[in-house]
Amino acid sequence: MLVTDSTAIAARNADRNAWRVTLASLVGTSLESYDFYVFSYFSALFSAAVFFPAENKVAGTLLAFLTLATSYFVRPIGAIVFGHLGDRLGRRATLIWTIGIMGVSTALIGVLPGYATIGIAAPILLVVLRVIQGISLGGEWGGSILVGVEHSTERRRGFYAALPQLGSPIGTIVTAVLFLVLSFNMSPGALGAWGWRIPFLLALPLLAVSLYLRLSIDETPVFSHLVQEKRRTRMPVLDVFRLQPVALVVAIGAALLGIGSYSLMNTYTISYGVTALHFDYTQLFIATTIGSLLQLVTIPLFGVLATRIGSARVVWIGALTTLLIAFPMYFLLQFATFPILVGTMIVGGIFPTLSWAGLGGLMADIFGQSIRYSALSIAYAVAAALSGLIPILTEALGAATHNAWWHPGIVLGVLSAITLVAALAAASIARRRREGLADAEDVLESEREAVPAAH
Repeated sequence: MLVTDSTAIAARNADRNAWRVTLASLVGTSLESYDFYVFSYFSALFSAAVFFPAENKVAGTLLAFLTLATSYFVRPIGAIVFGHLGDRLGRRATLIWTIGIMGVSTALIGVLPGYATIGIAAPILLVVLRVIQGISLGGEWGGSILVGVEHSTERRRGFYAALPQLGSPIGTIVTAVLFLVLSFNMSPGALGAWGWRIPFLLALPLLAVSLYLRLSIDETPVFSHLVQEKRRTRMPVLDVFRLQPVALVVAIGAALLGIGSYSLMNTYTISYGVTALHFDYTQLFIATTIGSLLQLVTIPLFGVLATRIGSARVVWIGALTTLLIAFPMYFLLQFATFPILVGTMIVGGIFPTLSWAGLGGLMADIFGQSIRYSALSIAYAVAAALSGLIPILTEALGAATHNAWWHPGIVLGVLSAITLVAALAAASIARRRREGLADAEDVLESEREAVPAAH
């Protein structure tokens, strides 16, 4: 009885600590998402006029979107740098660095002079700050997942891995609402002249809250145990490719739908809705916000589901259901009514959100402890970089098909099929790891030189 009671008490304490740590993680991922989406909306509305030559508006808009895409492509660099730090120095310390870099670089965009003031230096500095943002993002997601997962009990892992995923809809909601408020309360001239700077400068107080919460948490028990047992690897990034290359490819495929559908729905669909379906930006922002509000409910529910049936199963169910609704959803969208637009954002959000909610738990289940930060960061960053091409590819497909109603459905269907296959493979890898049949990290532990613990 005493053993049972002490075990129950330890589990309750672990849950309480996991809640506190996951809250700190969630606030951080929300700030990261806010910082990222502020620039996404800003690129579409203002940056072409502010930071690029006014003589050629088309070229300015194109350069603005290329600047937006830059942060996707540099994420793998951030994943390598911060993945190494997360597996060598610790999850907590690395996350403090990623959130600090992201918040400061976002605020600096808010005080950056425009092209009319400093000429060509304006777009150069903008690109530099955008690169810094992307590098920071490359190390944020993996650590945010791990601090919750590695503080929780194994039984609750899927739930705590899902909660940091709330950061993406929260960031979207705050950004969209802020731009709507500014649009309703400021003239277009004032908004274009200086009002656009407000959302960027708000990153500073949000950063202060995030840093306070992250400084208050402890290092994860898993990493502390790795240090104590001298089981850290010298080159975790290289060990990801050496020990678990198949798992890495599987993780990238599993991430494509969760990230790619967001890029498709919140970037391309907004542009497509304005140019081809003739909605206005206000309608699209409202529809996007409604879809994101729904995710605030569905992500925790899907996290609970992951604790019961497994994270990998949640991901493949989401992929399968998204595959089934992809074409019907875009068929209805062609009728271009606002209720159908809202319905598209809701339905197009629920099923891919299954894959999004289960993603962190899936990855944590298939990678070894000493290379987890690197593995999660690299897999997510590569999938994000690939997803950064989705709006461009979808636009090209639309041009080739004369904007046929089914062209976005093809993209969403392909993403769903890839994630479906990858999630089924991940379930097999996780099962074999639990059974001790495929843990390459443990098999090759004797080959690795022990690393002395830091003091």
